[in-house]
Amino acid sequence: MALSLITSLDVILAAFALFLLRRVTSRRRPAPYPPGPKGLPLIGNVLDMPVKHMWETVAEWGKTYGDIVYVDILGQPFVFLNSPKIAHEMLEKKSLIYSDRPSLTMACELVGWDWTLGLKRFGEEFRAQRRLLHLFMGTQSCMEEVVPIEEYETKSFLRRVLTDPEDFAEAIRSTAGAVILRLTYGYQPKEHGDSLVDLIDRTMEQFSTLTSPNAFLVDVFPVLKYVPAWFPGARFKRIAPEWAKCSNDIQEVPLGYVKDQMAKGTAPLSFTSRFLEGDDLTVEQETVIKRAAASMYGGGADTTVSSIKTFFLTMMLYPHVQKKAQAEIDTVIGNDRTPSLGDKDRLPYVDALVKEVFRWHPVVPLDLPHRLMQDDVHEGYFIPEGTIVVANIWKFMHDPDIYTDPMNFNPDRFLGSQPEQDPREYVFGFGRRICPGRNVAEASVWLSCAASLAVFNISKPVDGSGRLIEPTLDFSSATISHAAPFRCDIKPRSEAARQLILIENEGK
Repeated sequence: MALSLITSLDVILAAFALFLLRRVTSRRRPAPYPPGPKGLPLIGNVLDMPVKHMWETVAEWGKTYGDIVYVDILGQPFVFLNSPKIAHEMLEKKSLIYSDRPSLTMACELVGWDWTLGLKRFGEEFRAQRRLLHLFMGTQSCMEEVVPIEEYETKSFLRRVLTDPEDFAEAIRSTAGAVILRLTYGYQPKEHGDSLVDLIDRTMEQFSTLTSPNAFLVDVFPVLKYVPAWFPGARFKRIAPEWAKCSNDIQEVPLGYVKDQMAKGTAPLSFTSRFLEGDDLTVEQETVIKRAAASMYGGGADTTVSSIKTFFLTMMLYPHVQKKAQAEIDTVIGNDRTPSLGDKDRLPYVDALVKEVFRWHPVVPLDLPHRLMQDDVHEGYFIPEGTIVVANIWKFMHDPDIYTDPMNFNPDRFLGSQPEQDPREYVFGFGRRICPGRNVAEASVWLSCAASLAVFNISKPVDGSGRLIEPTLDFSSATISHAAPFRCDIKPRSEAARQLILIENEGK
């Protein structure tokens, strides 16, 4: 029978049961738990968990407790990893037992996001979705079909920024959405006010909130899911139905568009049309295609936006880096075209600059959580089944033992005879949970950065008195972390550059 109220007796009994359970299980440990901040009786480390920039707090814990940090949240064990070596050993080498996801009460049970690849429990449907995504974009040969779309949309991006430089952030979002929508559904969105783009953007903002640490109390106290929507403080129950509809619509609406186009014989090649071909698909197979397609958009659009916004921010802050990259482009490419992906190997400094964008502020500072599927002992520490394991990617990218002067934006660190660690080995995740669209994401970011450097000068804006306006250096604490809004002065490098943007758009 569903509960309608949570009484004080319920809380006391639950706490007592938790106390007894921990007393019993503590006797069976084959090794000690990893070290971590000392919690309080029953509630553990609830009061130690920060609301903002959790990755920084976890990194500070690492200075005291080491590379494996253990915390307890109301009986739920968490392990944070502050070392890429440890993350590789656990999440890569032991991926068979570290590849599950926790079921988030709000996101998965109340809103219904358990279908998406990022939150999908480890099992057959998870593997089926990944197989389809790998077939479409998992190899360099597959990218031959992807690159023309990315280059086309990048040229449109330059025109959007030229036309309205103050709204460059919206141009970034529109372009990222257009690339993924064309690849996934063969859908060409409108320049402004596209209903499908609006739906997906709204839904992905919800997803980022749903998967952020400490966003909903019901994830800490799952019993709260039984509280009625009218109960004081139960706003999460009131918004869940609306967000659940968005989670469903993001799958069904674009799928319906592709089916309609296929029936008319006008569907361009896309991920969805390719795998929907044929008359012998089962309902289960179509469901896998539908969910993999929606996961593809969700995993690619917002993450790309974050990286390209970081690029514009760093070009303002480090003008000498911008000038050095522009000089390389001018020497190698010239001024009569913008760089293409085929130029990547000929532009080592630009390539290093993009690596530094990924490193300087990783899109997902705390990797999506892994769930341990059976007891494990690692480096002498006991990690029980069900532990939520989180890699602190931000710490990996800012470890002074790996990166010299890590807070500084310096592409030269990846050049020369002894380049520093390539951040792309970590920022896309680990093991069987590594991002399946990383090739597409990297290509999109590289093209946007290289093309923007070729034709624009990016600098700090000035106020009415001619004084420089310094950007606010802050990043959101959501799962997909974005730079705080900032103004940016973007101008064509020359009249020839302005004409090049217009000519290349005319030729599309």
